[in-house]
Amino acid sequence: MDFQQVFGKPPETQASAPGRVNLLGEHTDYNDGFVLPTAIPQGTTVQLGFSSDSQHHFYSENLNEQVSILDINHTPSGFASYIFGCIEVLQKAGYTIPPLCVYVKSSVPMGSGLSSSAALEVATLRALRQLLNLPINDLEIAQFAQQAEIQYAGVQCGIMDQMASSLADTEHILFLDTRTLERRVMPLPEKAEILVIDSGVPRTLASSGYNQRRAECEEAARSLGVKALRDITDVNVIKALAEPLQRRARHVVTENNRVLEVLQGVTSERFGELMNASHVSLRDDYEVSVPALDTLVEIIQKTEGVFGARLTGAGFGGASVALVRSGQSKGIATHVLEQYNQAGYNGQILVPSLGLSDAA
Repeated sequence: MDFQQVFGKPPETQASAPGRVNLLGEHTDYNDGFVLPTAIPQGTTVQLGFSSDSQHHFYSENLNEQVSILDINHTPSGFASYIFGCIEVLQKAGYTIPPLCVYVKSSVPMGSGLSSSAALEVATLRALRQLLNLPINDLEIAQFAQQAEIQYAGVQCGIMDQMASSLADTEHILFLDTRTLERRVMPLPEKAEILVIDSGVPRTLASSGYNQRRAECEEAARSLGVKALRDITDVNVIKALAEPLQRRARHVVTENNRVLEVLQGVTSERFGELMNASHVSLRDDYEVSVPALDTLVEIIQKTEGVFGARLTGAGFGGASVALVRSGQSKGIATHVLEQYNQAGYNGQILVPSLGLSDAA
């Protein structure tokens, strides 16, 4: 069903936002650290219209689910929590948001670590900006989106996903200092392209160890007497910490250093080595990988034409990202998926935007 069929009238406006994949800098954003995301071709579109009654009405095409907000003091669950959160943070900022009809459709895979939630938030806020002529810029949209996810979806996320969805494109890498919001647009590594393969194991941030990892990092920072682990650059400093805080901190410190090395300029081969090291760190020190992801990443790393690979997103399932030689994504994906699926898993290529029938 389209907007007209669900709500009985055409939409007033619509806006879209992309998902993202993070090449390096995983779990560093909520530690005030450094990240290197890029936008992906898949995106989320939000259509808006004015409600004919006093309630908000949200519809998800992907889920075939409709939610009406009867009590504004009660946050809905599921996809509606993100839309409701965007409306609420704008109202808290002093903007008046009338009752709305909201229609959502998305090609960003959910549960794959490609920020379907951030794409939904940014698309919603962009649509609200257009509909109501709100004087908010792209940076503010990212900040409002982050607050919506923290306050209403219950995920203590950093700002990377929202900044990438609001400010990045598919042709460049976005270097972001999540403390100062200093950012720099960088070209993709020379003669390389990005390949994203889903492990087939979905994950849910709010019910995973994501919030626990954030709490552990904050405890480690307090123990070391710094505002955030971003302020530690020497791994020897963290040896005073007890486990598992020492391992959590070691990942953050080394991951930040990997991103900063890329910022100075590296070859595609070196970029790949840093991605491989990142996966080891996420697997062993941060403990956010799962056997399926480890198997997938290992197969990719051993495939000819691959510079490097790692899990991407929060982990606990989701997708892998690889840096591969230009023009070789399809062949590499075919080989990897054949081996991975023979091992009993059910992976699929997500970026480039090829269906399984195209890649296999």
